[in-house]
Amino acid sequence: MDTKAELIADIEKLLNGYDGQPPTHINPALLSFMDEQTLRSIIASLLEQKERTVEDNLEWLEQFKKY
Repeated sequence: MDTKAELIADIEKLLNGYDGQPPTHINPALLSFMDEQTLRSIIASLLEQKERTVEDNLEWLEQFKKY
């Protein structure tokens, strides 16, 4: 598998990492026109979004923590 195909597969995996959401299937031809840098940027953005979601959830859960 070439690098672009691997990056596209990684993007699909990240999109499918949300519980309770229907699976996302990406036709590689739709992203094949993008260069590797752009694909890596998409991955970085998705990872940042996941990190923010986790942080927000932790802040919310802290409200219920008993001291």
